[in-house]
Amino acid sequence: MSQEGWWCWMVVLLVATLGLIAAAALAFWPSRDEPAETDAAVTSETGHTEPAAPSSLEGVLTAQLIAGEITRSQYVRAQEKIAARDEERHPMAVPRDAHP
Repeated sequence: MSQEGWWCWMVVLLVATLGLIAAAALAFWPSRDEPAETDAAVTSETGHTEPAAPSSLEGVLTAQLIAGEITRSQYVRAQEKIAARDEERHPMAVPRDAHP
């Protein structure tokens, strides 16, 4: 490859790399329209950050277990009931083995 061809490819590679970096920076740049506080955390008057309320039954059970409101065995039994209910409502169809 000639010296001119090598420089041409280097310039193309440099411009492409800078373009990708700029696109990534713009994609993750915070928007001015969004509020400073997200749904994941709410700051109280004391400055303490409170986690958002769980949005699923499993999340509620986990929060109760962490808070000490239920025991580990109660948590496991509740998860078993959730799994049984899900299996009844949406059973999985497992394909047969192709080889006997």
